[in-house]
Amino acid sequence: MMHVSSNRVPDDVLVVEDDAIIAMDFEDTILGFGVKTVRVAANVGRALAMIDERVPDFALLDIGLVQEKSFAIAERLDALDVPFAFVSGYGGDSAVPAAFSQRPRLPKPCPSDALEALLSEVKAGRAGY
Repeated sequence: MMHVSSNRVPDDVLVVEDDAIIAMDFEDTILGFGVKTVRVAANVGRALAMIDERVPDFALLDIGLVQEKSFAIAERLDALDVPFAFVSGYGGDSAVPAAFSQRPRLPKPCPSDALEALLSEVKAGRAGY
């Protein structure tokens, strides 16, 4: 994997993913891009607490968590003007509220080049937020 300089990606990324193996893969991949800090939450409550502790520069949200959806997190991030993207293993069939329909969506498994490009766009302010 090619490493990029940290000035091309956000410093602090929050990953909300309920599958520990997938979360570790996201964390390793994102750190490999030069992100300084990756924090991982497996559920809505923990993610909201982490946001309250320190607002991230960017968040990657799995849509379908165990027994809940990540939309409450999306609402909080939107209110704080924090860029985020959804990730889903269910493709385009995952229903997203209309308020978030224009947010970037990545498939799961997520190609690392697509994730790297998204993080670079976020840092450059070109991700359409």
